Amino acid sequence: MKVFLIGFMGSGKSHWGRLLSEKLGIRFFDLDEQVVDKAGKPVTEIFASAGEEAFRQLEKEVLHIITESHDSFIMATGGGTPCYFNNIDYMNDAGTTVWINTSPDVLFDRLVKQKDKRPLIRDIPDTQLQHFIAKKMADRRIYYEQAQLEVAEEPVELDSLIEKIFHA
Repeated sequence: MKVFLIGFMGSGKSHWGRLLSEKLGIRFFDLDEQVVDKAGKPVTEIFASAGEEAFRQLEKEVLHIITESHDSFIMATGGGTPCYFNNIDYMNDAGTTVWINTSPDVLFDRLVKQKDKRPLIRDIPDTQLQHFIAKKMADRRIYYEQAQLEVAEEPVELDSLIEKIFHA
């Protein structure tokens, strides 16, 4: 079983991935953490020194390495992962993709507190963050909607999430 959690930054992919991993006894990978390990520097530094394109290329490489070297896992992808290099098709072919579809208001509440850790929003004033979220969500929706499952209830229920994955 290979499960890829996709969705906007701040949607809870890492949180739910860890809980799923614990409950199901399946290895968990946070793709951003794995990219950081491979690069030897934080995401913010990768963006600053090499740019987003270099980060996305490294992200794709790590996605493929993990997917091809493990039979079973839960993976929290980055918010943009499905949107580059046909990654959404790759993940759909390799396992089950689950879109954690969190409302823009909830995303704003979470992200406004995490701006310093997120290179894409670090320099956006709080007053413009909701507009940024709405625009970026609109751009990415076409990729997120290709997920095999969508979880839009808030709050997400772990048992409901597990049931949806096993019935996919």
